[in-house]
Amino acid sequence: MTVVMVHGFADTGRLFRRMWRGLEAQGHLCHAPTLHPRDGRLGIPDLSEKLAAFIQGNVARGAPLALVGFSMGALVARHYLQAPGRAGSARAFFSICGPHRGTLNAHLFWGAGVRQMRPGSAFLSELDRGSGALRGMAVFTYRTPFDLMVVPSASSRIASAQELVVWCPLHSLMPANAAVIGHIARELARLGDGGAPIPG
Repeated sequence: MTVVMVHGFADTGRLFRRMWRGLEAQGHLCHAPTLHPRDGRLGIPDLSEKLAAFIQGNVARGAPLALVGFSMGALVARHYLQAPGRAGSARAFFSICGPHRGTLNAHLFWGAGVRQMRPGSAFLSELDRGSGALRGMAVFTYRTPFDLMVVPSASSRIASAQELVVWCPLHSLMPANAAVIGHIARELARLGDGGAPIPG
């Protein structure tokens, strides 16, 4: 399966290097683009359009696709998947510490993307209204109770998604966490073997 990994606020695609190695060892084709501006100052939909352009240019049309998003990148990936006509061949969405219900820390920074991550924002409300687009694909959320960036950590939940709580000491370590990588690898293997998607 083709796996596209979407980094978070101020990160780069290198954030996923451990996950990339682990999934490629299982036979998956991985991409981890760096989307600019990395702080999302032009808004999350802007990064979603850049993700769409990357996928169009680098993923074979109709190829089975899985998206992994970390933190702000989970919102970018979700916005991409929920846009009309975008879900296409997407089989799975893995959201790691994504502030789907907002984070109080978004009040501490500036930029359109950060404002969109504030609890109750118009952007998050719009995402919730469009969540039906995730039906028919496997959707998982991962969070750590020790998260100091997504506050409260339960904001990482998506209705009807399967949630996994991982006892990881830091938000930034979640994409490299062995339990997270192992679970994603197992679910990708299951889907690759024809396992039925879990409705989102």
